[in-house]
Amino acid sequence: MRMYSARPGADRYRPVLERLSAPTAGTVALLGGGALALALAVLRELHSGPLPYLGYLALCGLVGRRARPGAAPLIGLAAWLCCNAFAEHRHGELGWAGPWPEAGHYAMFTATALLAALPTALPRRTVRVSPLRFDGPRLVGRRLDSPRLDGPR
Repeated sequence: MRMYSARPGADRYRPVLERLSAPTAGTVALLGGGALALALAVLRELHSGPLPYLGYLALCGLVGRRARPGAAPLIGLAAWLCCNAFAEHRHGELGWAGPWPEAGHYAMFTATALLAALPTALPRRTVRVSPLRFDGPRLVGRRLDSPRLDGPR
């Protein structure tokens, strides 16, 4: 069953987008990373350069846009694994350049996925709140001359 939403006064109905859970988003990012590695191989860009990084950043943004913000670390990890194994070191083997460069790559992919996921997590409408005004001892269902409201005489 597909759910639809409409704004009050609007004539159009829009389908409600279900956000991907963290395991699903990680799986989609991993499969997309493999497909992107194949596309980069056709373009002969499987090396450490700007195009593979931009491709994997775009992948993180696309998957992060449809995922919950909590899935960003898994999306970043999947992109880092594919980028490190296929674009930087080739032949599917992971290489280690040290903790700071690898942590920087992982943080870059994770931040991209998180920034893409955050705008969809924000509420769509602003709630207008007006302060309550209390003009005196008025309660519904009680009389104003009740001894409990007036206190001792």
